[in-house]
Amino acid sequence: MQDISAELRKDMEIKGIDIPLSLEILENYNAGFYDKVKPVRAKSVPSIDGVSVVDLRDAACADKPVFSCDAAQAQENLAAFGVDLSSSLLGKRGRAVTGRAVTGDAAGRIDFSGPDLLSIGKAILPFTAYGILNGGSATSYADGKKNLALGQETFDAVASVFASMAPLCRDMPKGVTPAYINPDGSPGASFLELKMRARLLLAAGLQPAKTGNVPLIEPDFHSMEFLPLFQMTSMSNDKTLADFYEKASSSPFLQSLARKTGLNPAAWLTGIQPMIAAFSHSSEGRPKGIFDKAYGAGNSCLPLPGGHGQCFRVLRSIFTELHERGIRYACLGNVDNLGFTPDPLELAIMAISGRPAAFDFAVRTPMDVKGGILVETSEGGLTVADIGAAISFEAMLDLERKGFPILFNCASGIFDLDYLVPRIEEIARRLPVRFSDQDKDAGKYSQAEQVTWEVTGILPSFIAFAVEKEERFIAAKLLIDTLLTSGVGAEDSALPEDVRATATMLHAGLSSLLRNTYGLELSCGKWTPKELLST
Repeated sequence: MQDISAELRKDMEIKGIDIPLSLEILENYNAGFYDKVKPVRAKSVPSIDGVSVVDLRDAACADKPVFSCDAAQAQENLAAFGVDLSSSLLGKRGRAVTGRAVTGDAAGRIDFSGPDLLSIGKAILPFTAYGILNGGSATSYADGKKNLALGQETFDAVASVFASMAPLCRDMPKGVTPAYINPDGSPGASFLELKMRARLLLAAGLQPAKTGNVPLIEPDFHSMEFLPLFQMTSMSNDKTLADFYEKASSSPFLQSLARKTGLNPAAWLTGIQPMIAAFSHSSEGRPKGIFDKAYGAGNSCLPLPGGHGQCFRVLRSIFTELHERGIRYACLGNVDNLGFTPDPLELAIMAISGRPAAFDFAVRTPMDVKGGILVETSEGGLTVADIGAAISFEAMLDLERKGFPILFNCASGIFDLDYLVPRIEEIARRLPVRFSDQDKDAGKYSQAEQVTWEVTGILPSFIAFAVEKEERFIAAKLLIDTLLTSGVGAEDSALPEDVRATATMLHAGLSSLLRNTYGLELSCGKWTPKELLST
């Protein structure tokens, strides 16, 4: 292990760097541990088979089978949640929900439609936790130069609104910044307010006294925390987020629903991601060391986040606590994805199948040219692979022309804690650590990161859900994404047509999500909680 000077150690401590973790990563690198990580080699892309890759894009259709599995196994798996397929599961319309047994070559299997799965999924919600991965401060998110990524013409179309919104976002955790812009130009609810509101709405919808539903399991909302919230913050934003949550009960997006359900709207279990040190640039060769010349000063380190893949290490105690409290499934996604909320259909399929995890994938659009896609490996398994490194763009287009679906990773998933908790230390250790060289104002250094969704290459199996991008993956990497999705600049004739088409699609998805998932209604130019309009 590298022997660091007393001066450098003191600088690392002052800057909040996790020294043991940084040295552990460094030691593993120099020992060649990360050299053993094999690059993903894609053989093909999988078909949507209804078993390992499940199409949820038209799941509301009552007569369309969505998921198929062995009937005996489904009944055994659901029995753990008090769901008995041999008896009727009553939805609010009184319709028997039993699935439909398939005969002939598929004897012994059972098909489930979307409504079937929705009824079952509501029984799984009390066994579920809802977690988010917070980014750092939104410095890049609101940076003027970064937001030129879509070109000067696009930026000019939203420039005036950008100028008014950027100060509200800069240097703040992205989760507390506006998730959308109202049609009247005012800022909307924050990403975190919407996440917390989605949870309260799910709780309110399961209360039979309020809705007339007959749920399979009736949670006691006053003695348990339904859909417990958990999060990963960082050393840089934890205090700001904690202050935000202290005031959350008075939010108009949460206050009424919190009273209705009796739930604390902002009771977050929190794991704080430590900073790790930057390492020496690869041009300096091996052994790699701690980068100690930040901004040209001696014994000066550079603190950096280690990627969201550190969540398995940072949230280990939280996953364990949730499991001990009887929670079976942990939903996990990025705070800036408005489409990420617990989905009863997905939870039902997880429970029925007994798989250790499931992840969302959106069907490729012409604008999707970079990122991770679902692939089949030469060993016959499924994983996420980057276009270019694992499969060429030309090969992907050729498969697409032949009718194969190209599914992009949405960075959201569900983990079975029965599987995850006993293996979490091993997963945290095996998750690939990627080193990338940087040449910035601070100097030339290398950065080590872990990507959460590379866990797909470690798991023995998982379910891939094919979803509509505008329903489950409206993400905001830059403020300009939020503005365009909100409809800002849509009438500007200078807006490039390809950008306009994508923005129009995402704006329709945003409006649908705000209305149907987050319970808001457009009133006087603002998206307003429906319960406030009815009083």
